Amino acid sequence: MLAHALASEVKLDVVETTHRGHAAAIAAAARADGVDLVVAHGGDGTVNEVVNGLLLTIPDGDALSTATPMLAVVPGGSANVFARAVGYPRDPMEATHVLLEALTLGRTRRIGLGVADDRWFTFSAGMGWDADVVAGVDRIRGKEAGPVLWTRTAATSYFWPKHSRPVLTLHVDDEEEAAVRSVFISNADPWSYLGSRPIRLNPGCTFEAGIGVLAPRHLDVISVLGYLRRALSTSGCKPTRRLVQRDDVTRVSISSEKPVNLQVDGDLVGERTSVEFRSITDALTVVV
Repeated sequence: MLAHALASEVKLDVVETTHRGHAAAIAAAARADGVDLVVAHGGDGTVNEVVNGLLLTIPDGDALSTATPMLAVVPGGSANVFARAVGYPRDPMEATHVLLEALTLGRTRRIGLGVADDRWFTFSAGMGWDADVVAGVDRIRGKEAGPVLWTRTAATSYFWPKHSRPVLTLHVDDEEEAAVRSVFISNADPWSYLGSRPIRLNPGCTFEAGIGVLAPRHLDVISVLGYLRRALSTSGCKPTRRLVQRDDVTRVSISSEKPVNLQVDGDLVGERTSVEFRSITDALTVVV
């Protein structure tokens, strides 16, 4: 139904993914073929792969090729954080209607993206607890990754971590280093969703500005409950003595003596002892 609706307005080629990394390969081929628009129908992991296929190289500065195809998204996952953040409805048919209207009117939005070393991300990345949760969900793929599964995995990872949680050294732009226990990187607000409820770690974060960082100095139960309460409130988290929070930053460096998990857009990358996160402004055109 979605393909039929789109094909009525544009010349459309439909390609289904068969394995991890396939979406990136499809997007890279589309770019090489001079395609104008790539529509990703799937969850945030699929969108992330498509973006990494479209943007093959990561620049040293902010200079990007102007030959990159435009991106559109028809939500097909459980959370669909990126699609919702740029303005698409959660329902796939409604999102297709919005897409067709945007194509007719020429409605686009130019957005910035984040980079974690050699990997682009659209809305979030992180090291520590959140990446451990992603790793936990990744181990039981096959079940629907809904709010209940994520919440249960987050609690399990917190109370019964599979590995020790080392102290991380955080360096934001030109500020002094700080010792933290986990790091959440945002490229948009909300950072994620708990069902229909937005999780707001950096309320001042937008696609048009730099990345945001939120890093708890402590992960004791009282502190974590306070973080969660504020993140689920309408105003979102605010910086405190126990919480490092910055908006619109260019670079964030994280290092650890022991390997810790890294996630981008809810997809597990693996274990790292150091990662540099960067903001690349004006990176991609989204039809919405």
